Amino acid sequence: MLNQLDSAHQRERETSFFANPSQEFLADIPHQDIITKFWNCRILKKGRFLEEDLYVRNGKIIDSEELFYNEKKVPHFDVDCKGMYIAPGLIDLQINGGFGFDFSYYKDTELAVKTVAKRLLSHGVTAFCPTIVTSPNYIYHDILPKIKKTKGSGHGAAVLGVHAEGPFINKEKKGAHPEKFITDHRGTMLSIKEAYGSHGYENIAIITLAPELRHTDQIIRKLKKDGIVVSLGHTTANLTQSESAVKHGATFITHLFNAMLPFHHRDPGIVGLLSSDQIDLEKLYYGIISDGIHTHACALRMAHKVHPNGMVLITDALSALGLSDGRHTIGQMDIEIKNGVAYIAGTNTLCGSTSTMLDCVKFFHKSTGCSMAFALQCASWHPAKVLHIEKQKGTLEVGADADFIIINEYFDLFSTWVAGEMVHKTTNL
Repeated sequence: MLNQLDSAHQRERETSFFANPSQEFLADIPHQDIITKFWNCRILKKGRFLEEDLYVRNGKIIDSEELFYNEKKVPHFDVDCKGMYIAPGLIDLQINGGFGFDFSYYKDTELAVKTVAKRLLSHGVTAFCPTIVTSPNYIYHDILPKIKKTKGSGHGAAVLGVHAEGPFINKEKKGAHPEKFITDHRGTMLSIKEAYGSHGYENIAIITLAPELRHTDQIIRKLKKDGIVVSLGHTTANLTQSESAVKHGATFITHLFNAMLPFHHRDPGIVGLLSSDQIDLEKLYYGIISDGIHTHACALRMAHKVHPNGMVLITDALSALGLSDGRHTIGQMDIEIKNGVAYIAGTNTLCGSTSTMLDCVKFFHKSTGCSMAFALQCASWHPAKVLHIEKQKGTLEVGADADFIIINEYFDLFSTWVAGEMVHKTTNL
């Protein structure tokens, strides 16, 4: 027989959605032992939404059968989800800043990361990679040691490590990167460490490189050995150079279609990796800015049809995320927002997005006609796989971190949860 709560405790347990539980009821229960059941919901598992309950304890998703039949326990609290959808928290692998803060501006790094991490919770993002654009060495040496990996909490989304987007890229495809700071790694790890600094290197999760630079293959092998994900981007590489980089350990493509040679039928370039028969496509992922500005809906559909399991939605968002039109800064460069579109100031060159992850998910879903579940996986499970943390984040399987969002069928966010605690609730839904 299962342990039964008395009637008073039963009433306390059956709280309305997001009601505050009685502290008196919790007094004798260690916080890590509190069990919460989310019911009347549809849960994203194994690529589709299932009508199941979700059980959480000590910040982790737990097995209900193990709880009932072996531990002989019942939940302390029920959360009625009102028929809505529960999906893993969103993960952004490329975001330059937001809400007035730029991660590449060295004078307020800690405040920038803290503020953006907190504000991202209101957009369903529970983990992210702060992205640093091409910068002079002294900027890297100052900034990188300050951006340490963190666990998510009510104070902000988890920091998964820095995405160093440069400086080892091709000047011909510099985009918004300042050309005078773009450099060559010369095929040595000494050059890598000189650029990033020995104390900041350990905080890097992803490095974007141009594969056509000399001796890049050997650099990729060494970076992979250090546990760093190598992404290919800001490049004029042909298909052969791109395939060689993947064979040596590169597993990601930085904002597909942007800052690279366009597809050509005689040499499809880096875009051709999506259908290459010379590499293991199961290990290749690509970021794509699904904001309706950087990538046309037709291009989204093509990428989705050719290599759907490699698709990773990113924002490539700027300091202007959440701000109105006007002038702002990204790294060492001024940008201008016109009608919600970001340009290098004084030019018509796009330089990043002002869209949120949920905006990108919505546009991708609408453009491709894919399932709601798949669109959300491209912003959660797929990016987690890029960083090899798919058993911990981006999933609602037993044992994973209880980081998730509750949304309706239109992708409207109702609430965000980190480690089983509600960290944001939308009040106007």
